[in-house]
Amino acid sequence: MNSSAQVQKLPIGIQSFEKMRTEGFAYVDKTPFIASLVKNGSYYFLSRPRRFGKSLFIDTLDCAFSGRKKLFNGLFLDDPNSGWDWTRIYPVLRIDWSAFPVRTPDDLRAGIQEIIYEWGRKWGCSASEGSLSGNFSHIVRSIHESAREKVVILIDEYDKPILDTVEDIQTAIGMRDILKDFYGVLKSLDPYLKFVMLTGVSKFVKTGIFSGLNNLNDITLDSAYSGICGYTEDDISTIFHSWLSKYSIEQVREWYDGYSWTGEHVYNPFDILLLFSKKVFRPYWFETGTPSFLIKLWSVHPRFPAEYEGLIAGDDLLGSFDPEHIRLETLLFQAGYLTIKTWSSDPVRGFTCVLGYPNLEVRTSLNLLFSDTLLGYSVSESRVRLYEILEGGHADQLKVLIESLFASIPYEWYRKNQMSGFEGFYASILYSWFASLGYEIIAEDMTNKGRIDLTVKTRTGIWIFEFKVSDIPPENTSALEQIHNREYVQKYLADPRKKFLIGITFDPQSRNIIHFESEII
Repeated sequence: MNSSAQVQKLPIGIQSFEKMRTEGFAYVDKTPFIASLVKNGSYYFLSRPRRFGKSLFIDTLDCAFSGRKKLFNGLFLDDPNSGWDWTRIYPVLRIDWSAFPVRTPDDLRAGIQEIIYEWGRKWGCSASEGSLSGNFSHIVRSIHESAREKVVILIDEYDKPILDTVEDIQTAIGMRDILKDFYGVLKSLDPYLKFVMLTGVSKFVKTGIFSGLNNLNDITLDSAYSGICGYTEDDISTIFHSWLSKYSIEQVREWYDGYSWTGEHVYNPFDILLLFSKKVFRPYWFETGTPSFLIKLWSVHPRFPAEYEGLIAGDDLLGSFDPEHIRLETLLFQAGYLTIKTWSSDPVRGFTCVLGYPNLEVRTSLNLLFSDTLLGYSVSESRVRLYEILEGGHADQLKVLIESLFASIPYEWYRKNQMSGFEGFYASILYSWFASLGYEIIAEDMTNKGRIDLTVKTRTGIWIFEFKVSDIPPENTSALEQIHNREYVQKYLADPRKKFLIGITFDPQSRNIIHFESEII
C-alpha cells in the first residue's frame, strides 16, 4: 500500500489507473476487491453514487485483465498470494456511457453500433450486419476465437442513457428496452466470457432490464464489498495522513463520512480530495450535481423532509427503479443523498433498513434546496441572520425574521404551486431552514408526555417549538401553554444550555404568523 510520503499529488478527477500509478498520485489499493471478485464469481453488478470511484475501479480491472503487471507493483494483486495469474492476458471490451451523449433511442442504437465496430477494428474482426444483439454476440465470439482467450466485458454507467432522459418517460422506456435487449445477450455468451461487470447509479435489476441475465451477482448491498468505492477511515489516516493531520478528524467525519452499504462506512472521496486541496470545508460533491430532477419530483409528491431521517426501507424500495413508476426515496438512496444507518434481515420480514442523511454536507445542502422549493425563493441570505439569532439567543428577534421569511413568498408561487397545500407545510419550511445550518434537528421529538413538534440544538441553546394552525379547531391552550402543560422542557433539564420555548400559530389565509410567544429558561 502506498504511503503519503511516497506520493505528493492528490488524484482529483483522475480516472486512469495508469496515470494514477505512473505520475505520482496517491492511490488507495482496491485490488483486494478485484482478487475477491474473480475468485468468487464472473458476473457482477455494482450501484454507487456519482464521483465515488466506479470509473477508476473499472479502469483498474481493465489494466489487470490486460496483463499490465508493472502498474500493480507493490499492490495486493502483485503478491503471489493474491492468486492472480499474470501469464494470462484477456481481451477486454469496455463501454463507458458517460462518453456517449445520447438523447434518443436512435442515438443509442447508433452509439452501440459504433462501439461494436470499434471493437472489431481493434481486434481485427468484422461485425455482422444483423441486429444490435446479434452483432454484439458475433463480435464477442469472433474476438474469443481470435485471441484464444475468454473475453472480459466492463460496462461503466450502464444506466446513463435512461437517467439522462428520465423526465421524458417514453424516451426513457425506449432507452431501457434497447439496453435490455443488448445486455440480455450476455447470458448466452457465457462459454466465451471470463468476467463481466456493470456499474451505475441506479438499480434496474428488478424492473426487467437484466431479466435475461439472472446469473448477475448484485454486490451493491454486499457487506464484503461495502468499501469497494470511497475511502475508509483507515485509508485517509494512512494514505492521506500528511493532509489529514491539518484537520480535526471529528470535523472531517461529520462533513464527509457516513456512507454505508451494510458494511464498513466510507468517506466521499471527491469531497476528501477537494478538502485537502482547497483547505476549506464546503459541499463540493453536492455542488457538482444539484439534484434538480429529484427536487422537481419531490414537489409533485412532497413529504415532510424530516421523514427522510429515519425512513424505513426494504428491498422493494432500495432495489427497484422503473421510469414508469419512479419512487423518490429510491432515487435519493441510489444517488447518495440517503444512506443505510442500520439494517436487519430475517426469514419473515426479509431485509429492512433505516435510512438517513449520510453527513453534514448532504443534510445541510439538501435541506437548503427543500427550503428554496417550499418558499419559491432562495433563503441563503436569511440563513446568516437566523444563525446569528439562534447563537445569540435572541428569541425576541426570531418572530420578525420568520414573518419576513413567509412574507417574502411570491404571490405567483401560491397561484402556480400546490406545495402550500400539503400537510406539514409550515413545519417543513422551518425544519429545512434550521437543518440547512447544520444543527441537530429533531422533528416529533418524543417525551414521556407527548411529542415536541420541533427541537433545535445549537451550540448555545436548545430551542423547543410548538406549532398550531388557526383554521384547525384549537385546544383550549396556546402553543406555549402546551409546552408547559406537557412539561416538554423536562427532557433537557440536565443539559446546561439555555432552553428557549417558542409557541407559534400560523394563519393559512394570511400565510404568516398571527401569534408568537417565547420564554427563556
